[in-house]
Amino acid sequence: MTHAMNQYQILSRLLLYPEPELIAHLPQLDAALAAVPEQQALLRPLLAHLESSSLIDLQQQYVATFDRNPSHSLHLFEHIHGESRDRGQAMVDLMEEYKRHGLQMTGDDLPDFVPLFLEFLAQLDEAASAPLLGDAVHVLAHIGRKLTANGSPYAPVFTVLERLSPVAAEMLAEPPIRDMDEALETFGPGADGVEPLLRPGQGQVAGGVHPVHFHPQPRRAASSAPV
Repeated sequence: MTHAMNQYQILSRLLLYPEPELIAHLPQLDAALAAVPEQQALLRPLLAHLESSSLIDLQQQYVATFDRNPSHSLHLFEHIHGESRDRGQAMVDLMEEYKRHGLQMTGDDLPDFVPLFLEFLAQLDEAASAPLLGDAVHVLAHIGRKLTANGSPYAPVFTVLERLSPVAAEMLAEPPIRDMDEALETFGPGADGVEPLLRPGQGQVAGGVHPVHFHPQPRRAASSAPV
């Protein structure tokens, strides 16, 4: 970790699965936050929690909080699209946005994993990062409210993100329940007959590029077809 860490990188690290390296660098994170006293004050309880708890307890709490509770999921599109077909296309769109800005994904994380998204914002200048945060803040604030309601020490991270946003967060509707007919229309078997492959859907613009949306977009009314 370097002294050049910006606020997005700090927040990203605080949302990662607790490992010995993270715990060892907590003093550096705290020192970097000193440049923004308001953020430091908000995040100090989380830093204290990470410093004072055993590693095994932190890891168990992290899994219980983020992996076993869907309402706290750190995957942005899960809160918007649920398991609908739109989630797959949204992933593709976000990956293309990363590539457009020169970010090549490595590892197994999905593109909508919040720490990865924050690392992406950290690579951009404010003119580019602010609109993306402003679009995603509705989901981030939604996660934060759920964490606050459950007394999670991670909730202040999302409070900071909400305050950094250039727009106010709006309430988020519950994600749609996946419709099997819709899923079969959009997903088909892969070459091995096992994994579904995303097929081109509606809403695609010229050049095969889709705009990234962190909001469910209004659906056109489906036309009834004779059977």
